[in-house]
Amino acid sequence: MVAEVMAELAELEDPKARKVNEKHGDDHGVNLGKLRALAKRLKTQQELACRLWATDDNAARLLAILICRPKAFERDELDAMLREARTPKVHDWLVNYVVKKNPHSEELRLAWSADPNPVVASAGWALTTERVAKKPEGLDLPELLDVIEAEMKDAPARLQWAMNHCLAQIGIEHAEHRARAIGIGEHLEVLKDYPTPPGCTSPFAPIWISEMVRRQRDT
Repeated sequence: MVAEVMAELAELEDPKARKVNEKHGDDHGVNLGKLRALAKRLKTQQELACRLWATDDNAARLLAILICRPKAFERDELDAMLREARTPKVHDWLVNYVVKKNPHSEELRLAWSADPNPVVASAGWALTTERVAKKPEGLDLPELLDVIEAEMKDAPARLQWAMNHCLAQIGIEHAEHRARAIGIGEHLEVLKDYPTPPGCTSPFAPIWISEMVRRQRDT
């Protein structure tokens, strides 16, 4: 079955898709819409997902993420998988589609947030951002803002992006911390000059927070 799936992924290889994917740091040439269609056809298959992940092929790993059973993984399995994730898309999908749905997500959030590897730490911050939005009880939001204010400016790119997202989420979701979140963004100026396509919201936290709060008020 693995050989059959790998053969089908090879058939889906498209130079144009590879060129687009490589711009985002992903080394495969499979159109993501076609990858999702294949996953829909295969349905949930945990054993196949684990074997596809073991191939170390990134298109196969993305497919594995789509057909796995997120709650079936043990904590140490997910920790190892995150450290093996070589590209941004595999890393992001693993965190968003698998780890967030796993019963060990809070334990991993705490461990990863304190990890010296900035890419691993960025996953911890992504999980923290999820909690800020959906389950903030028990989080020390002023302390999170302290850490962001002290560390975000000089953080490596992926970690900086994740911390900035958390900063924006705190400002968007928690009115009592909004002024401070905007102030931190204005002071640090992280992503202030990030090129933003027309019609899209800037990732610069003060603009991002203000725009999302405006939309909430208008709905």
